[in-house]
Amino acid sequence: MSRNDNRPLTLRDVSEASGVSEMTVSRVLRNRSDVSQATREKVLQAAKQLGYVPNKIAGALASQRVNLVGVIIPSMSNMVFPEVMTGISRVLEDTDLQPVVGITDYMPEKEEKVLYEMLSWRPSGVIIAGLEHSEASRAMLRAAGIPVVEIMDVDGDPIDAMVGISHRRAGQHIGEAILEAGYKRIGFMGTKMPLDHRARKRFEGMTQALAKGGVEVADQEFYSGGSALGKGREMTAAMLERTPDLDFLYYSNDMIGAGGLLYLMEQGVDVPGQIGLAGFNGVELLQGLPKQLATMDACRAEIGAKAAEIIVERTANPDAEIEDHVELTPTLSFGDTLRGK
Repeated sequence: MSRNDNRPLTLRDVSEASGVSEMTVSRVLRNRSDVSQATREKVLQAAKQLGYVPNKIAGALASQRVNLVGVIIPSMSNMVFPEVMTGISRVLEDTDLQPVVGITDYMPEKEEKVLYEMLSWRPSGVIIAGLEHSEASRAMLRAAGIPVVEIMDVDGDPIDAMVGISHRRAGQHIGEAILEAGYKRIGFMGTKMPLDHRARKRFEGMTQALAKGGVEVADQEFYSGGSALGKGREMTAAMLERTPDLDFLYYSNDMIGAGGLLYLMEQGVDVPGQIGLAGFNGVELLQGLPKQLATMDACRAEIGAKAAEIIVERTANPDAEIEDHVELTPTLSFGDTLRGK
């Protein structure tokens, strides 16, 4: 079964190698049930030895769909979305569907471009981060005629299905914990603001909760690039130099929060007695820090898995009644940087 030419393999090559007709080879590769197990194994073995890969595009001309699920996310440079992808992959690996990823960098115009390219391949479904999109992106998603699951957020109206947490309620929860712990002078540090709509909603939820207790955010700072740990240290130093009487710092994610924690410990600051800290996302990578950062788990892997389950169910049973507006509940961990009740 050796080949020395560089032409693409065809069904005829597999047919000749296995000794069965091209029609039978096609049935086996399309997983049709009207082929004996012995013949199926013979064909699959020949295809494997040859290195034959079916042309899914040709097969898609009849069905108008390929077995791809477009996954559109803003970033893979932090620990958030790799865990979402783990949940998606864990569900899809038992199906014929395969995820293909596009990155938007939180930019609406880049999301439009990625979505346009994804949909041009006629995927079986789309999983896309967030509920805020440009009008062009929303129009493409509405017209796609396939299952669309918006993930990470439930504070808004989905185009089709949604799976996530309420970031406003998450922010309210941390705001209430700050008040209960007796902190009064609050600083906030965020990333990708205001393009990161979920971080913005957490900030809004926190400020609303603090306002009910008569407390306002005394200082805030944002950044859009660079090392998260390094930027966390840098912003924390700058904020405390500018507003030295702050007694609590809330970070939009754990990575910059960890940078702030390391800086404060180097300066000999009593955490959480003198200054309390909290981040967001529950990043397991940071569990080796000298102090455990207060944080909130964003249910990332569960969100990915549930979104993939909706795509699988809707693809297999388009008319089935399934739960497609799913809100998960994050858990606040006080760690070593937020005084408990």
